[in-house]
Amino acid sequence: MPTQKQSNTAIFVCQLLSNLYQPIQVFRYDHKLKTLYIQAGASDEIAIIIDEEGIWDFVL
Repeated sequence: MPTQKQSNTAIFVCQLLSNLYQPIQVFRYDHKLKTLYIQAGASDEIAIIIDEEGIWDFVL
């Protein structure tokens, strides 16, 4: 289950992507790593991981 900080950050990131007209392709919570993964963009070029503390980072 995502933490409250992860949930709040996910809402922020999804709103940001929406404002930039970027489609969200994948939104997944990894139970083992306890991270949220978001893949977005018309060509799936944006990948973001949100950790338990709500800190988000791009995946290269």
